[in-house]
Amino acid sequence: MKKIVYRKLANDCTKFFFLIIFTISIIIWVLQAVNYLDFVIEDGHGFLVYFNYTLLSFPKIFSKIFPFSIFLAFSYVLLRYENNNELVMFWNFGIKKIDFINFFIKLSFWFVLLSLILNAIIAPLTQNKARSFIRSSDLNFFESILKPKKFIDIVTHLTIYFDDKNEKNELKNIFLNDKSGTNESQTTFAKKGVFKVRGSNRILVLYNGKTIKNVNGRVSEFKFSKTDFNISKFGSNSTTHQKTQENSTIELIKCLLILENFKSDFENERINNCIYKNLENIYEELYLRLIKPFYIIFLITLSLLLILKSKINPSFQSNKIKIFFFSFLFFIFSESSSKFITTDLFQNLIMSILPFIFVIMIYLYFLITLKVNKT
Repeated sequence: MKKIVYRKLANDCTKFFFLIIFTISIIIWVLQAVNYLDFVIEDGHGFLVYFNYTLLSFPKIFSKIFPFSIFLAFSYVLLRYENNNELVMFWNFGIKKIDFINFFIKLSFWFVLLSLILNAIIAPLTQNKARSFIRSSDLNFFESILKPKKFIDIVTHLTIYFDDKNEKNELKNIFLNDKSGTNESQTTFAKKGVFKVRGSNRILVLYNGKTIKNVNGRVSEFKFSKTDFNISKFGSNSTTHQKTQENSTIELIKCLLILENFKSDFENERINNCIYKNLENIYEELYLRLIKPFYIIFLITLSLLLILKSKINPSFQSNKIKIFFFSFLFFIFSESSSKFITTDLFQNLIMSILPFIFVIMIYLYFLITLKVNKT
C-alpha cells in the first residue's frame, strides 16, 4: 500500500513540476526571443543565427526557474491532497508523517541530480554554443540596417554615413571612417557605392572619391574613380568573447586549482577567463552550478510544512500564509546568496555547507514537532 501511495505522489509531483517549468520557461523564452531580435535589427546578424541563439538560451531559462517550479509543484500537490482529504486517508492507513517526509527527502535527490546536470553541463554548453554562432557569423543583414543620414557604427572600428539610397540600392555621398589599424585611421569619401559579394567576401564598391590616411600623425591622400572596400574584415559590435558562465565546469575547476596554487596575478592562456582577477567570478559560477542546486532539498522540505496541520485546524490558513511568506524570503536569500561568495576559501566553504545546515535544521524541527504532537 505504501509503495503505491508513494509512487502516486512521486508521479503527481513530477508531472506537475514539468508542466509548470515548461509552461513558465516557454513564456519567458518567447518574451526573451523578442529582445534577441536586436541581433538582426541592430547588429546585422542573419535569422539563422538569431534562431539558433534563442533556441540555445532555453536551458539557461529552464535552470533559472527550476527551484521556484519545484516548490510550487510540491506545494500545490500537497495542498490538493489535503483539500481532497487524501492526506488524512494516508495517516489513517498507518503512514507515518516522518516516513512521508523521509520519502520526499529521498525523492528530492533525484531533482538535485537533474538540476546539477542542467546547471553544470547542459546550460554552460548551450550558452557557449550560442555564443559561437555569433562569433562565427558574418553580417548577413548589414545592408538592410543601413539608414540614410545616420551615422552607423554597429561594425567594430567602422563608421558609415550616406545621404541617400536609390531604387538600385546604390548609396549616395558616402562617408567611411576606418579605425581598425593600430595607430592609424582611414577616412573615405565617395559619390556612390554599391554592395557586392565576391566569393565569401562582402565588398562595398566605391566610385569617384578620395581616401585620407593618418598613420602615426602623418597624413596622406589619394583619389580614385573606383575602389573596393572589404566589409567582411570587420566584425559586429556584439559581444563575442567567451564569458565565465560559458566555460565548462571542468575548465573552471581546473582553473580554480591553478589559481589557488599561484595566489598571484596569474593568467592561464589555455583556459579562457582563467586569470587571478577573475577568481571571485569563478568561485561564484561554481557555487551556482554545484552548490545552489542542493537548496532544492530544503525547498521541498519547506513545502512539507503544509502537512503538519490539517485543513480542519483553525490555524491552517494562517500557517499556509506563513509558509509561503517564509519561502518567498528564502527565494530572495538563495538567489542573492552567490553575492556572498568571495576569493576567501573559508568563507566560500561556509556558504557551501549552508544548504545542508538548513536541511538538518528543518528536519530537526519536523522531529521535534511530530514528537510533541504525538505526546
